[in-house]
Amino acid sequence: MRSRCWLGALACLCQCAGCAGPVAHLPQLDPGAVAAEERRQQIDQIRDYYAGAARVGDVAYRIRVANRAACKERVAPQIGLTAATVQSLPRKYRSYSREALEISWTNPTVISVAAGSPAAAAGIEAGDEILAFNNEPVASTGTRRWLDRWLKRNGTGPVTVALRRDGSDRRTVLHPVIGCDVAVNFTVRAEPNAYTDNEAIVIQSGILRLLRGDADLATIIGHELAHVTMDHHDSKIQNTLFGQIGGAVIDGSLILGGVYTGGAFSREFGRAGALAYSVEFEREADYIGAYYAARAGYDISGTEEVWRAMALERPAAIRLARTHPTSPVRFVQMQNVIVEIADKKRRGVPLEPELKPRRQPLAANPESGY
Repeated sequence: MRSRCWLGALACLCQCAGCAGPVAHLPQLDPGAVAAEERRQQIDQIRDYYAGAARVGDVAYRIRVANRAACKERVAPQIGLTAATVQSLPRKYRSYSREALEISWTNPTVISVAAGSPAAAAGIEAGDEILAFNNEPVASTGTRRWLDRWLKRNGTGPVTVALRRDGSDRRTVLHPVIGCDVAVNFTVRAEPNAYTDNEAIVIQSGILRLLRGDADLATIIGHELAHVTMDHHDSKIQNTLFGQIGGAVIDGSLILGGVYTGGAFSREFGRAGALAYSVEFEREADYIGAYYAARAGYDISGTEEVWRAMALERPAAIRLARTHPTSPVRFVQMQNVIVEIADKKRRGVPLEPELKPRRQPLAANPESGY
């Protein structure tokens, strides 16, 4: 409201001061037509977002379950189901969401079901209203958090699901499976990017337009999961600290000589530490992530083409490699990894990446993105 008042005041001021304005005779617009178009675009945007989220969730489910051993103790029960009420959605998606998604205000409605998941095996479908798990009513607010917490308490024990479909109540039983306890979230941002903060993986909508199929998406999610399983985030913190300590020694020495640096060496050495081995760790995430995608059953042949598509979006990446490898390096490495994995499949060898016997902690910059 305040911004509109300021804009109105500015317009009046410009008119009084003789400011230049448009000279075309603009057509009069029907406010009702504008409102109807706004409604349509809002509904289309919500549907498009949740279609993208369903695609990401489908691939993420397979990656998490197939690579649960790599996540060690960081695992949790998975059922491959997304359900929500209008009031449990993020606030920005509540307007028109009932019409866009046909979901209820009271009973959580299934928005998507991952293919091959326990929910799919139990016959649960998008549009079903989930009433209870083992006779315990499913929360209508914070539904996603409630489901995650309930499943962690229940473990892999069978779950009797009370649901409603087309006005008819029924029951089915699903059997959760164990997968990596790493959330994979989808967000609307035009920049083609994906990243992790070690707690969750974020896939931006801009990257989906570069992908030919789900195998490409699987290598991206696998890449970010590799950052988590290979402890790149902790390595970054450790190397940042080492850099800061080294810089602090120089700062201290100069202060003893009468030169006050304001901690400049500590800051700059800390930044250098954070970047140390960043390129190598991104290459490692590409390598391990390709294995994670292959383990999940995706045919990764041809997925190297992602890097040619990325080069069109980020021409600087063709030659510059400050935090990430160049796109030609990533293209050729992926070609080699595809050959390596195909050879292991032919020989019936387990799809285990080739790792050095001992790894020293190195730094990475996973939050800078894919």
